[in-house]
Amino acid sequence: MEFPKDFTAREKALLGDRFEELYTYATAQPARGVTVNTLRCTPDWFAAHTDFAAEPSKFCRAAFTTAADFRPGRHPWHHAGLLYAQEPSASAPAALLDVRPGMRVADLCAAPGGKTSQLAAALQGQGLLLANEFVAARAEILRQNLERMGVTNAVITNEDTANLAKALPGQFDRVLVDAPCSGEGMFRKEAVAAAQHSDALVAHCAELGAQILENAAALLAPGGVLVYSTCTFAPAEDEAQIAAFLAKHPEFTLCDLSGCGFGRPGEGNRAPDHPDFHAEYTRRIWPADGGEGHFMAKLQKAADAEVPNQPKVKPPKAAKPSAEWLEFARAYFPALASRSLAGAGEWLLLPAPGSEGLNTAKLRVVRGGVLAGSVLKKRFQPAHALFMAYGADCTNREELTLADPRTAAWLRGEEIDAATAQNGWCAVLVDGFPLGGGKVSGGRIKNHYPKGLRNLQ
Repeated sequence: MEFPKDFTAREKALLGDRFEELYTYATAQPARGVTVNTLRCTPDWFAAHTDFAAEPSKFCRAAFTTAADFRPGRHPWHHAGLLYAQEPSASAPAALLDVRPGMRVADLCAAPGGKTSQLAAALQGQGLLLANEFVAARAEILRQNLERMGVTNAVITNEDTANLAKALPGQFDRVLVDAPCSGEGMFRKEAVAAAQHSDALVAHCAELGAQILENAAALLAPGGVLVYSTCTFAPAEDEAQIAAFLAKHPEFTLCDLSGCGFGRPGEGNRAPDHPDFHAEYTRRIWPADGGEGHFMAKLQKAADAEVPNQPKVKPPKAAKPSAEWLEFARAYFPALASRSLAGAGEWLLLPAPGSEGLNTAKLRVVRGGVLAGSVLKKRFQPAHALFMAYGADCTNREELTLADPRTAAWLRGEEIDAATAQNGWCAVLVDGFPLGGGKVSGGRIKNHYPKGLRNLQ
């Protein structure tokens, strides 16, 4: 691998004769992998039942390394939200955040959604997840991925983090900042990362990361934990970034990541202006460590830190449940019939539990829960998202398996024979995991799998 000249000069000056060791990749090709969505199954179940080669990763218990030529995007389990295609070391930062069910968690740079789905899985449907992405097109990709993974308690926003900090100060127990960075860890995977690299890009990304970090600190509740990560090696975006933040924020303590089980300690000579900074508490994944390149720091806010004034929030007005929705829900999703609904244009939405107190009135909210469906010609038309979130609980189900040829036909958008489902709406599942919904008539299931998601080739 030939690195950019300015990068090589900087790193050799910092590392000396360790440069060749640390920047020799542990694998001949960029590592490929999947992270298991534990909202669907356990890593042990996945390992016991998978039909493709997958080895456990050292970076996260739910992560697995796959063969270099494996493309998970067409696999039925991918469509069912059972797994997320993710380079194994990229799963490390979210796992360090120690998220537990019932917490309020914010992911500030969330797209495309791999780390976000890990946070959602850790919450197990309890608590609230704010998933934010500044770029609108990427926020839509984030929405699609969280919908596929069956996440029910996410509020997805398309915002500047400064607006989030102003609207929601001190409201989150955990915050993840996987900061936009100069991408030096992507040199091998993406040629454009090496081509566009420059000192100016590093400086710009460091400044942007510092702004996001400040806003993350404002969002965090007293006693809360923040994890900051990048996929770059640049000191200005890594050790020096965290050292400068701590110098400005005495209410934060740097947590020691030396027991995380992977990578190597951060390095003090990358933050020379802060001699008291414990760089060794941060964590680096070098190419030699089996990843493409990551930096991570974990910070805790003091329990007695000042609590900011909270904006007053006007409770949202619940939409009156329509007779059509109630009839549908009682027949197919009885547990949802008593849930309150919100209007979303022509659609009805099952709001994310716990989102009632969020001050989102002036924020760009992409989706604030699970899209239930709409009423058309006095009949309820369920949304794909409803089946992806709650399909396993549907009273009328068509049960498929990986080996069943109907599974591939369904994902191509074809009608299939009904074997277990009765007339009416049904959830279609593979190995017990949702693949959307269809409508049964005369022993055939009309396919309602969205065209844009189908395996058409």
